[in-house]
Amino acid sequence: MIKKRQEVALLFGFTAIALVLFFESFAGQASASSSEAIAEGLVLWKAIVLGVTEGLTEFLPISSTGHLLAAKELMHLDSSEISEQAIDSYIISIQIGAILAIVVLYKNRIRQMYEGLRGQSEVGKIVLRNLVVAFVPTAIIGLLLADYVKDQLYESQLVAYAWIVGGVCILLAHEKKFLKRDGSSMDSLSLQGAVVVGLVQALALWPGVSRSLVTIFALVALGLSLAAAVEFSFLLGLVTLAAATFYELSQDGGRIIDLFGYWTPLVGLIAAFLSAVASVKWMVSWLENKSFSVFGFYRVAIGILAISLLSTGVL
Repeated sequence: MIKKRQEVALLFGFTAIALVLFFESFAGQASASSSEAIAEGLVLWKAIVLGVTEGLTEFLPISSTGHLLAAKELMHLDSSEISEQAIDSYIISIQIGAILAIVVLYKNRIRQMYEGLRGQSEVGKIVLRNLVVAFVPTAIIGLLLADYVKDQLYESQLVAYAWIVGGVCILLAHEKKFLKRDGSSMDSLSLQGAVVVGLVQALALWPGVSRSLVTIFALVALGLSLAAAVEFSFLLGLVTLAAATFYELSQDGGRIIDLFGYWTPLVGLIAAFLSAVASVKWMVSWLENKSFSVFGFYRVAIGILAISLLSTGVL
């Protein structure tokens, strides 16, 4: 237990140093007046709420992007006083917490993939190969459609519809006993299957769809056990999220420190890390002997709630 705590502490320490150096290299892009206005808008409790929302929902099949959009609107972070782009930059920075959660929880599998890269583990080599192959289609589609998705699909009503449709799909899959616990391991996934998973993952560019949901469904359809599908989905999420996060930070990273300083992003990152660890461990434990349908009921319920709030003008 002490060793694990030391590893986590060292990981956070090195990450914090790397982020400070990274952000400092881009700092100085925001004006003082805009920095003050945005800092006043994103008070500490709102920063923590965003961090917890990111961590709890990033790897569950309920769409983190949809929940973050709703959280921003409910806390009025899309008002004229706060730059929406700045808040989005902040959210990108705290995704690092969710990334670190998977690194900590699946460090043995990551070590196995590293050994595979060195030719010391055939299983690790196959899993790493499939993750890379699955990531490529998503990356290409994401780069091509990024502007269109943000302009056309980042609407609360569309998110609500996606929540409900995804929830109904889960409930139908449960009724048809589609999500079986038995099946093959991750290293049985073929290259063609990995490409399919990558193409399917691109559907999650639509907020509310959920990357975890579509990839788990695709992997089970390709013959993997539910446990193997969940683990591969989490690892693919690590690769995809890390690439997207660091790409965005390289484009707009300096604004975060200019606008928010160091303390607020760090608090949000820690909140995201702790809640992501709890969320992932809970989901894995839940699915060992309980139904996936709980996520279907939740999605339908929150979708209906969102539509109700939209109709009354709350959202």
